[in-house]
Amino acid sequence: MASVSGSVRLQRCIVSPAGRHSASLIFLHGSGDSGQGLRKWIQQVLNQELTFQHIKIIYPTAPPSSTVGPSFVRPYTPMKGGISNVWFDRFKISNDCPEHLESINVMCQVLTDLIEDEVKSGIKKSRILVGGFSMGGCMAMHLAYRNHQDVAGVFALSSFLNKTSAVYQALRDGDGVPPELFQCHGAADELVLHSWGEETNSMLRSLGVSTKFHSFPGVYHELSRAELENLKSWILTKLPGEVERQRE
Repeated sequence: MASVSGSVRLQRCIVSPAGRHSASLIFLHGSGDSGQGLRKWIQQVLNQELTFQHIKIIYPTAPPSSTVGPSFVRPYTPMKGGISNVWFDRFKISNDCPEHLESINVMCQVLTDLIEDEVKSGIKKSRILVGGFSMGGCMAMHLAYRNHQDVAGVFALSSFLNKTSAVYQALRDGDGVPPELFQCHGAADELVLHSWGEETNSMLRSLGVSTKFHSFPGVYHELSRAELENLKSWILTKLPGEVERQRE
């Protein structure tokens, strides 16, 4: 697996902090998008750039599905064989089917390199948040709960885990305190059903994860301003600036 991660270096769109860099946020896009695309989408929804005084935001881009490592050159199944920027393959978009663990595991290793780059630059893992939209949120849950339970927290927007997810097994087998999950879901989502998000949240909570779940009436499979404002507030509670940390 190390050879695969070594051959895949993700493109990264970076938003630097306004002041001294003391924490990092890795924000993963949904299927078919890019890091730059997600950054622009957030900017459109908020009518301004998402920025922090002390937090660097990293928007990586998933490699095309045909190039995710030399060991599996394959198309994205839900697109009927199309090539797309995806974090992993799915057998279908459903919570009631097996996970495509081979592709998920390879990308966990690739994203581990991204986390390790931040650690090498002087940022502790306890000052790193990982999360994403849709498939990106699912990828973040695999990355954190199966590989990096010492990150500051996880967020998942319009995301879900399959009923038999390896994430659940990892939490059953673990004995530490898993990072907190911040989850948001549009109640009108017709692609990733709201009930799938609720079921994921309930399952994780039953396995010892401290969770927050926010429902947004009338919101489809999309980002909303209220959701992003809530997320921004949560990010600052998990990754406070220097002044706030001194007060604690």
